[in-house]
Amino acid sequence: MLSLISELIGSLVIPLGIASVTLLPMIWGLLGGIFVSGQRWRPMPLPLQEGATAIMGVAVLFLGARLSFSIGPNVMTVVQAGPALLLQELGHLFGTLLLALPLAVLLKMGPATIGATFSIDREASFAMVNDRYGSDSPQYQGVLSMYVFGTIFGAIIVSLIASLTTSLGIFDARALAMGAGVGSGSMMAAAASVIITQHADMKDQVLALAATSNLITSVVGLYVGVWVALPLADKFYHFLTGNKHRQETKTAGSSAEAESAAAKLLHSTTTVPLPVSLLVIIGLGLLASMVHAKSFSIDMVFIYLVMAVIVWVAVALAKVTRGKLPAIVTVITLGALATTPFSPVAAGLIKMASSVELLSLITVLLTVAGLGLGKDLPMLRTIGWKIIPVGIVAIGASFVLATVVAEFALGLWH
Repeated sequence: MLSLISELIGSLVIPLGIASVTLLPMIWGLLGGIFVSGQRWRPMPLPLQEGATAIMGVAVLFLGARLSFSIGPNVMTVVQAGPALLLQELGHLFGTLLLALPLAVLLKMGPATIGATFSIDREASFAMVNDRYGSDSPQYQGVLSMYVFGTIFGAIIVSLIASLTTSLGIFDARALAMGAGVGSGSMMAAAASVIITQHADMKDQVLALAATSNLITSVVGLYVGVWVALPLADKFYHFLTGNKHRQETKTAGSSAEAESAAAKLLHSTTTVPLPVSLLVIIGLGLLASMVHAKSFSIDMVFIYLVMAVIVWVAVALAKVTRGKLPAIVTVITLGALATTPFSPVAAGLIKMASSVELLSLITVLLTVAGLGLGKDLPMLRTIGWKIIPVGIVAIGASFVLATVVAEFALGLWH
């Protein structure tokens, strides 16, 4: 219901002088979901919130499948942008280090600065920092703080920054698309959806580049984080503070609270069977697509069934390989291969995929995500206010600097 209401509300454009900010339906869906799950009058039961989070993980795979249908037909665009796609990763790497880390030092966050600013801190960051510093360290609390902040506010922040940056009219749409690949599926989708509203003529190219960039950031980021970003953040922090043993202030909350919060965020006690998740996303997705398009097409049903099959295969392979083959990698690979020019089913799939607007699927995804975030709101009191400006700068810097690098690289090779 929330996603349908969000689609009916539509977009809101806020002029800001030479630029503007576009608020898309996904923002209303996310905020509505957070309100419903986080309000105190009749709190949404915790198992339902955890169930929504589980379903959201499957919704992200559906999003990956829908995006992959734009990669196949535009495979040459991706290939031609190859050098720029690789170089823009430097923006994601150094954006948080060069801007967010000094700000955190200025605000005296202490060693938690390292964990909070070596990346935008998604799930893999916990393992990286735990391995190097331990789960009872301030660095670990920094990761936890940024993770919670990004989970709750990341999609909103990156969509606003992407909207403002795009409206300036100084960046190539391809560079903006590559900048959108910050390493988070929901954040990437939020940024890409804003970009295509202002570059509708390049919609498929934007989606292809954004999805590819995000995949590269997610895969390469694991190795870059361990061997480059985290060590650099450590050295830069010590350089700026002048004393590697100095701790200006500790982040609010004890190490025990950090452990408890991390377990709560990463290890839900509620599970949702895959068939149920698939049916929920198909049902919600079809309704949102019909409201968005103000019409119904049988192609909508067929493409959602195709995406469900791809997601099911990807999840099965991930289980068989014990996670060594991530489901999102399989989803994007299968979808891209099925829609490349040499695929015999490409024309039919592309036609069916065109019936489902990406924005409607993103609205569903973020609405479901919002319904699972109420349980995490109390963590904001634990992590303190300093993560708010630091988190905004970290997410914004990752997008903007990657876009700048991509723009420069495109100019060199094209």
